[in-house]
Amino acid sequence: MEQESKDKLASVSSLVTVFENSRTPGAAIKVSKLEAERHLPGYSLTPPAEPWKESHVGESQGSEPRTVSRRYLNSLKNKLSSGAWRKSCQPEIHPGPGTQMPEEKRIVQELLETEKAYVARLHLLDQVFFQELLREARSSKAFPEDVVRLIFSNISSIYQFHAQFFLPELQWRLDDWTATPRIGDVIQKLAPFLKMYSEYVKNFERAAELLATWTDKSAPFQEVITRIQSSEASGSLTLQHHMLEPVQRIPRYELLLKEYIQKLPAQAPDRADAQKALDMIFSAAQHSNSAITEMERLQDLWEVYQRLGLEDDIVDPSNTLLREGPVLKISFRRSDPMERYLFLFNNMLLYCVPKVIQVGAHFQVRTRIDVAGMKVRELTDAEFPHSFLVSGKQRTLELQARSQEEMISWMQACQAAIDQIEKRNETFKAAVQGPEGDTQEQELQSEELGLRAPQWVRDKMVTMCMRCKEPFNALTRRRHHCRACGYVVCAKCSDYRAELKYDDNRPNRVCFHCYTFLTGSVLPEDKEDRRRGILEKGSAAGSEQSLMCSFLQLVGDKWGKSGPRGWCVIPQDDPLVLYIYAAPQDMRAHTSIPLLGYQVTAGTQADPRLFQLQQSGQLYTFKAETEELRDRWVKAVERAASGGSPGRPDDGDLSD
Repeated sequence: MEQESKDKLASVSSLVTVFENSRTPGAAIKVSKLEAERHLPGYSLTPPAEPWKESHVGESQGSEPRTVSRRYLNSLKNKLSSGAWRKSCQPEIHPGPGTQMPEEKRIVQELLETEKAYVARLHLLDQVFFQELLREARSSKAFPEDVVRLIFSNISSIYQFHAQFFLPELQWRLDDWTATPRIGDVIQKLAPFLKMYSEYVKNFERAAELLATWTDKSAPFQEVITRIQSSEASGSLTLQHHMLEPVQRIPRYELLLKEYIQKLPAQAPDRADAQKALDMIFSAAQHSNSAITEMERLQDLWEVYQRLGLEDDIVDPSNTLLREGPVLKISFRRSDPMERYLFLFNNMLLYCVPKVIQVGAHFQVRTRIDVAGMKVRELTDAEFPHSFLVSGKQRTLELQARSQEEMISWMQACQAAIDQIEKRNETFKAAVQGPEGDTQEQELQSEELGLRAPQWVRDKMVTMCMRCKEPFNALTRRRHHCRACGYVVCAKCSDYRAELKYDDNRPNRVCFHCYTFLTGSVLPEDKEDRRRGILEKGSAAGSEQSLMCSFLQLVGDKWGKSGPRGWCVIPQDDPLVLYIYAAPQDMRAHTSIPLLGYQVTAGTQADPRLFQLQQSGQLYTFKAETEELRDRWVKAVERAASGGSPGRPDDGDLSD
């Protein structure tokens, strides 16, 4: 009894050495026949003398290994609680005639028999495939030894652990079952070492790729594998199928142990140990599942990079893909949005254009926006619902989602990425989301000019230069954009170039205001601001800067036969005057109407959306888009015409 305790103590000491060796993939195994017999009487670890060299005609396998599908590999994580692992490949245990084997012992017997078959498979992988390929690599120099070691990972340590420790312990316990009818303590002692499987599982897909590559690339490599695969010892299976066995093994332990616990009597002394052992097996399985998850992440990442053309500046295995999908890009020149595609990673947002001919790369990357310093907020634009703004150092984008839910999902994903970056780097300022009713933030804060890409004002939102207030035309005064502030300006007001940091300090077209700020240069006298005229009041495009604002159709001969639409505003800082602009972002009004003393008439039977302003022979007729909008305008104008003070509690929200 004392000698048996010493033997077990020596076994555990050797087991720790095995676990330490597992950190060195491909370490050679040196198991003597004497030690093998000491651990497992009656079970020989010595295989038949090179049976793979005794191939017969007609038994040869194809030279190209069959591929184990990735879909099958992914399903391994989901089968921990499934009985599908135990198939006809597992030997059946038949008790002798006239005897009835207890159910729990039958399961332990099944565990032992499957472990013997598994150790034989590990022997084939480590001592036959691995050693033969290493020998060929050393002698022929036709392929690197490192490739062989990468393919088999830490299979040598796994084989040594099962052959020297796990299988002998199971055999000893079953042989002594009458005196010690328990298995939980044995598995509990050895289960922590099963975590060494994580390294093997994580490397599996890379190993399969290397195996396929060098089978095609090297004839000696292919010849060794084909010779062994065609032997009786290989069981008509390819090397890749044998390599899949360790990936499947831990889930099989869990299923057998679950069944063992179910069959134990309620007061069985092994129940507590067996349950604890099951928990430890589950922990080891979680390690393997985590490795598979990491492998899937890298595979998915690689597929995304392939769709993007494998550009050097974006390929990074440490990235995590958070979200991808189609969006519409709101153009500052075109009236209809354009189809685009976004890839959101943990550190960058890729703005892409789908390729018409998808040979190789499916998308062309137009812009990369760093998540660090990025801002995202919802846009309030009646013409483009479900739109949101992404503002980064490299570029600012106005995007439109297909639904409100999709827009919220994109904004939440972007904000989560921003928050994560800021947690890791406290030097970045907190991301700021503007309130829903804010204007479009065309004018950046002075300290941000040139440091981040501005939001460009759309062409159709203005009819005149936002600096000199001169109207645009198609020939002599065309639209341009200042690359620093995003304003729409004429050529005369943007005849300057300044280096912008967000564009790698390259010179860009800027307006004279931004040029003065960015360079510190003094403008000539003829470029300085002249005194503002009475109509040169910037349009209060948003509800925060106005008491009431919306488009109204201008009806009557006073406005011409076409009856154009005008952007009508009653500003907060001038609440008794109605300003009419050609476009919402114009810096100068087309006309203004002092409302004090005007009488307001709402609607006619012909068109209830009309309302009129009349005073001393002056008559203005307007048409709203809805009756509800007309009522709000009538209420706002009546209050201004009576000289009422703005912002009274009972007025409600009058802005559109």
